[in-house]
Amino acid sequence: MHEMGIAQQLVQIALESIPKEIENPKVEKVNLRIGRLASVVEHSLTFCFEIITKETPLETARLNIDVVPVMVHCKSCDKTWEVIGPVFKCPFCEDGDVEMLTGREIEIISLELAE
Repeated sequence: MHEMGIAQQLVQIALESIPKEIENPKVEKVNLRIGRLASVVEHSLTFCFEIITKETPLETARLNIDVVPVMVHCKSCDKTWEVIGPVFKCPFCEDGDVEMLTGREIEIISLELAE
Protein backbone atom coordinates (compact mmCIF):
# COMPACT_ATOMS: atom_id res chain seq x y z
CA MET A 1 0.00 0.00 0.00
CA HIS A 2 1.89 3.06 -1.22
CA GLU A 3 -0.75 5.34 0.34
CA MET A 4 1.12 5.06 3.67
CA GLY A 5 4.25 6.52 2.10
CA ILE A 6 2.22 9.28 0.46
CA ALA A 7 0.47 10.05 3.76
CA GLN A 8 3.83 10.22 5.56
CA GLN A 9 5.16 12.71 3.02
CA LEU A 10 1.99 14.81 3.17
CA VAL A 11 2.16 14.93 6.97
CA GLN A 12 5.83 15.90 6.92
CA ILE A 13 5.22 18.70 4.42
CA ALA A 14 2.12 19.92 6.27
CA LEU A 15 3.89 19.99 9.65
CA GLU A 16 6.82 21.91 8.18
CA SER A 17 4.37 24.43 6.66
CA ILE A 18 2.80 25.45 9.97
CA PRO A 19 4.29 28.80 11.05
CA LYS A 20 6.57 28.30 14.06
CA GLU A 21 5.14 31.31 15.92
CA ILE A 22 1.70 29.68 16.26
CA GLU A 23 1.32 28.14 19.71
CA ASN A 24 -0.46 24.79 19.87
CA PRO A 25 -1.58 24.80 16.23
CA LYS A 26 -4.51 22.66 15.21
CA VAL A 27 -5.07 21.91 11.53
CA GLU A 28 -8.72 21.46 10.58
CA LYS A 29 -8.37 20.70 6.90
CA VAL A 30 -5.66 19.72 4.42
CA ASN A 31 -6.65 20.63 0.86
CA LEU A 32 -5.12 18.36 -1.77
CA ARG A 33 -5.09 18.00 -5.55
CA ILE A 34 -4.60 14.42 -6.69
CA GLY A 35 -4.50 13.41 -10.35
CA ARG A 36 -6.59 10.52 -11.63
CA LEU A 37 -3.44 8.67 -12.75
CA ALA A 38 -1.62 9.11 -9.43
CA SER A 39 -2.92 5.66 -8.42
CA VAL A 40 -4.09 6.85 -5.02
CA VAL A 41 -7.02 5.12 -3.35
CA GLU A 42 -8.76 7.94 -1.45
CA HIS A 43 -10.13 5.73 1.32
CA SER A 44 -6.71 4.13 1.91
CA LEU A 45 -4.97 7.51 1.97
CA THR A 46 -7.48 8.87 4.48
CA PHE A 47 -7.08 5.78 6.67
CA CYS A 48 -3.26 6.04 6.64
CA PHE A 49 -3.41 9.79 7.29
CA GLU A 50 -5.60 9.23 10.35
CA ILE A 51 -3.20 6.64 11.75
CA ILE A 52 0.00 8.66 11.43
CA THR A 53 -1.41 12.00 12.57
CA LYS A 54 -2.21 10.82 16.11
CA GLU A 55 -0.84 13.23 18.72
CA THR A 56 0.17 15.84 16.11
CA PRO A 57 -1.39 19.18 15.13
CA LEU A 58 -3.01 17.25 12.25
CA GLU A 59 -4.80 14.72 14.46
CA THR A 60 -8.32 15.95 13.77
CA ALA A 61 -7.63 17.31 10.30
CA ARG A 62 -9.83 16.27 7.41
CA LEU A 63 -8.43 15.60 3.95
CA ASN A 64 -10.25 17.54 1.25
CA ILE A 65 -9.29 15.95 -2.07
CA ASP A 66 -9.84 17.64 -5.43
CA VAL A 67 -9.44 15.02 -8.17
CA VAL A 68 -7.55 16.41 -11.17
CA PRO A 69 -8.59 15.09 -14.59
CA VAL A 70 -6.12 13.73 -17.12
CA MET A 71 -5.54 16.53 -19.62
CA VAL A 72 -3.49 15.87 -22.74
CA HIS A 73 -2.09 18.13 -25.47
CA CYS A 74 -1.50 16.94 -29.03
CA LYS A 75 1.85 18.11 -30.38
CA SER A 76 0.67 17.63 -33.97
CA CYS A 77 -2.59 19.59 -34.09
CA ASP A 78 -2.18 21.69 -30.91
CA LYS A 79 -5.52 20.58 -29.38
CA THR A 80 -6.03 19.86 -25.69
CA TRP A 81 -8.63 17.47 -24.23
CA GLU A 82 -9.56 15.41 -21.19
CA VAL A 83 -8.77 11.73 -21.46
CA ILE A 84 -11.63 9.61 -20.18
CA GLY A 85 -10.65 6.12 -21.32
CA PRO A 86 -7.37 4.26 -21.70
CA VAL A 87 -6.53 5.67 -25.16
CA PHE A 88 -4.03 8.54 -25.35
CA LYS A 89 -4.39 9.07 -29.11
CA CYS A 90 -5.60 12.47 -30.29
CA PRO A 91 -9.35 12.32 -31.02
CA PHE A 92 -8.99 15.22 -33.47
CA CYS A 93 -6.12 14.17 -35.75
CA GLU A 94 -5.59 10.54 -34.60
CA ASP A 95 -1.88 11.17 -33.86
CA GLY A 96 -0.21 9.58 -30.84
CA ASP A 97 2.40 12.31 -30.27
CA VAL A 98 0.81 13.73 -27.13
CA GLU A 99 1.98 15.35 -23.90
CA MET A 100 0.24 14.78 -20.56
CA LEU A 101 -0.51 18.13 -18.89
CA THR A 102 -2.29 17.01 -15.72
CA GLY A 103 -3.37 13.83 -14.04
CA ARG A 104 -0.38 12.55 -12.05
CA GLU A 105 0.03 15.28 -9.43
CA ILE A 106 -0.22 14.91 -5.67
CA GLU A 107 -0.14 18.41 -4.16
CA ILE A 108 -1.00 20.12 -0.92
CA ILE A 109 -2.84 23.27 -1.93
CA SER A 110 -3.45 24.68 1.55
CA LEU A 111 -3.89 23.99 5.24
CA GLU A 112 -6.78 25.43 7.23
CA LEU A 113 -5.93 26.10 10.87
CA ALA A 114 -8.37 26.38 13.76
CA GLU A 115 -8.63 29.85 15.29
